[in-house]
Formats: sequence, C-alpha cells, structure tokens
Amino acid sequence: MELACLDLEGVLIPEIWIDFAERTGIDELRATTRDIPDYDELMQQRLRILRENNLGLPDIQAVIDQMAPIPGAREFIDWLRERFQVIILSDTYYEFAQPLMRQLGFPTLFCHKLEVGDDGMITDYHLRQKDPKRQSVKAFHSLNYRVIAAGDSYNDTTMLSEADAGILFKAPDNVIAEFPQFPAVHEYAELKEEFLKASQRALSL
Repeated sequence: MELACLDLEGVLIPEIWIDFAERTGIDELRATTRDIPDYDELMQQRLRILRENNLGLPDIQAVIDQMAPIPGAREFIDWLRERFQVIILSDTYYEFAQPLMRQLGFPTLFCHKLEVGDDGMITDYHLRQKDPKRQSVKAFHSLNYRVIAAGDSYNDTTMLSEADAGILFKAPDNVIAEFPQFPAVHEYAELKEEFLKASQRALSL
C-alpha cells in the first residue's frame, strides 16, 4: 500500500501566521519556516511577539475561523484519497487546525499541541518529537508502507528525503534552488501528475 503524506500550510491551506500577521499588522509574525528553517527559533520568536502584544489563542482562533482552504485543495484531497491513504504531517497545532480540517473533510492529521494559560495566552508548545515529519515517514516504512510526500518549506525537506518519492508544491524559489532533487510544481493538476508518476501502481486521473 502507498501512503500520500502532505504538509498542510502552504499546500492545502494558507499560512495561518501570515493571515494573522496581516490582520494584526505585525509584520514580524509573517515569518514561516520558508524564512527561518530552525523551527524552535521561529516559534520562540512568535511566542515573544504574542506576549509583547498581549495576543492569545482566542485572537488567533478568531482569524482561523474566517479562513478557507486554498482553492482546489478540497477537490485535490478527495481525488488523492480515492487513490492513496492520505496523512497530513504538519507543524501546526491541534488548537489551530480543527475548523480547516472540517472544510477539508477531516483527513488524518499528525501535528503538535500548545500549552495555554487560563487567560488564553500561549505559554509554550510541545512537539510530538524532534523532526516529526521525517520520523513519521520512517515509522510508515517500518510498517512496510511506501510513501510519496509533498511539501513547500525547509521543514518538509527531511520528510521528502525520507519518502520513497518527494515533491515540492508551491515552494518558494530559494527552497526549489536548494533542493533540485525534488520535482517542483505549483498547481494541483501538476501535483496529481507527480503523484501518478511516483506511484508504482497503474493509476489514472
């Protein structure tokens, strides 16, 4: 059996932190793993900015409630689930993801958890484990699954490398340039084609 493993933000939904940055006018919150590859450095920066501006989880959730998947994402997920077992491997948080997962038809999601105080302020974050996307793919391999993975950022590249086939989707030019071993596409129709090419089965559109 072949598994399709997808990143979430930038691949199926807009970047949550960028939308939040635009709503609050805090440009520093626009940074993602496309800009800062070290995830802990990125999250510590985000938590500091939230504290400085007295912004908590309810403020972020209010933005998420008004967000929608990238146009075509739900149709792509439905197409993919007819041909593969699909698992979303994300560095988002369960406290963020629920409204958007509903709009995507509740695909399986592996992500992280936030620590939130009684006042709604985010005090810390808890990763499932170090390098969780790559570790997930390794675990799937140990169960004798073949894995095809797609992502857009630096924090996806270890997952893509560990997978039997990796694909960059909607990745910025700097990531594409640094990882030329992965095919890079920008439209869901192209991504479908890459999954079909990577599969060892006789699949069709």
